[in-house]
Amino acid sequence: MTGHVKDKEAFQRLSFLYQAAHCVLAQNPENVELARFYCHTQKTISKRLVLRQDPSVKRTICKRCYSLLLPGITATVRQRKQNTIVQQNQQKEKKKAKPDTK
Repeated sequence: MTGHVKDKEAFQRLSFLYQAAHCVLAQNPENVELARFYCHTQKTISKRLVLRQDPSVKRTICKRCYSLLLPGITATVRQRKQNTIVQQNQQKEKKKAKPDTK
């Protein structure tokens, strides 16, 4: 049985903005500002329409500056005991990610 998805077009737009931010950084890693704009727009739309984003998407966006955290391009990832530490290259801000227990 298929469920009816509320605001299907909004979810498609959020997905497009996230993919566009990835593509921008893949083509030109120097173009961080455009990717940041896409992520900020995505966050604004999801807040305005009260839509829940997948946790895997939320973990890859900086909560402070809305930059996309890609390992090796805009962020550094390190393993320490049970935690994964993601450090943004520009701000030197650390973000701890708990391991998935699923």
